[in-house]
Amino acid sequence: MSTIAAISTPNAAGGIAVIRISGDNAIAVAKRIFIPFGEKCIDTMEGYTCAYGIAHSGGERIDDCILTVFRSPHSYTGEDIVEISCHGGLFVSKKILRAALKNGAVTAEPGEFTKRAYINGKIDLTQAEAVMDIIAAKSEVELKMAESLREGTVYKAAKKCSERILKLLSGLAAWTDYPDEDIPEVEPKALLAELSKIYNDLSALVSDYDRGRILREGVAAAIVGRPNVGKSTLFNCLSGCNRSIVTDIAGTTRDVVEESINLGDIKLRLSDTAGIRDTDDVIEGIGVEIAWKTVEAAELIIAVFDGSCPLKADDIELIKKIKNKKCIAVINKSDKDTAIEEQILKENFIHLVYISAIDNIGISELESAVKEVFEANPESISMTTAANERQRLCIEGALESVKEALDALKYGEMLDAVNVLLDEAEQKILELTGEKITDVVVDEVFSRFCVGK
Repeated sequence: MSTIAAISTPNAAGGIAVIRISGDNAIAVAKRIFIPFGEKCIDTMEGYTCAYGIAHSGGERIDDCILTVFRSPHSYTGEDIVEISCHGGLFVSKKILRAALKNGAVTAEPGEFTKRAYINGKIDLTQAEAVMDIIAAKSEVELKMAESLREGTVYKAAKKCSERILKLLSGLAAWTDYPDEDIPEVEPKALLAELSKIYNDLSALVSDYDRGRILREGVAAAIVGRPNVGKSTLFNCLSGCNRSIVTDIAGTTRDVVEESINLGDIKLRLSDTAGIRDTDDVIEGIGVEIAWKTVEAAELIIAVFDGSCPLKADDIELIKKIKNKKCIAVINKSDKDTAIEEQILKENFIHLVYISAIDNIGISELESAVKEVFEANPESISMTTAANERQRLCIEGALESVKEALDALKYGEMLDAVNVLLDEAEQKILELTGEKITDVVVDEVFSRFCVGK
């Protein structure tokens, strides 16, 4: 493979920048653009050692740098790697990268360093996917789940199931060749018991997927209500800045304003919508229509009601449309005398929270209600669970084949059918780990990576 190079630090000014070079000729490329101080020679440097010197291009000094060598196979990619750390200016780092490209390296594709680590057997595909999850993590929970995946928890669990399936397949193959022999693995009761265990273990890998997805990816949540109940004030309170315009004029918000926030352990992809009411204003009417569409698509609805006045016709209409969805009713303006018919809300909503958005009161109660709605207690979620849709589909495919094999045994079908179904399950697990997968899927996984990783 070619020797690749890229800037591995963010595309912004900083304390340092790192140019990474990987491949069979990484040392040779580095030698052409870096002169160590003293008597060190890059050719003879051992892995995990550094040299201080000058990066140059055609003899023209670029910057004082530190060069670090990682020797194959004990490197991130499994190849020889050289990393040049320079001052963190955009121009200087790009100039060093250009020097590397002029001297034998080619530009790395997005995720190509990690892709090479996968190709060279340093990590499996689930661990490779965890790298981007670590980079994208925005909370302690997301980081823990990504670290767990990177440590190989899903791979190890899936591999154990794979090994047990292979043992059964070898037993079935022996039975096919020697049908008169007593082979313990294919005795119906033993086979049924082992398949049941495999089924349960595979089920555990997807059992917490939805709750884990909520903690990783967040919940599409919409703040809804009639005009002037405090939706935008609550939105600004939760987002920590004045993203939505707040006035006493009904219909101020006419479009959807969006922000990602962390409410405790749960990420909300929060939308502030136009006040829902009948209106003759054409522009406001479009906003109301968009608000209803946002409500339909939302995974969570935060319905806001003005606690200082009785429910109005628009409130009642909203209640009718959302009461059967995942919803939290929020009675705002708790700092004022209560005039709202609380009993009506209690009859229609399981979760009811009192807040004063303007005074930032009741937000912790809202946080608890959101966690309760999604049963998203991080401590109760297994770290050994599928991390994305690709992994979930692979595991569920294997699970379905094992289930069909169990059914085949129970209904007395030939062991040949069981053999075919177990082989299908095995192929799905190999697809999960990346041991047997198409180049198209691999390219899709790594296309989501940043250049330099």
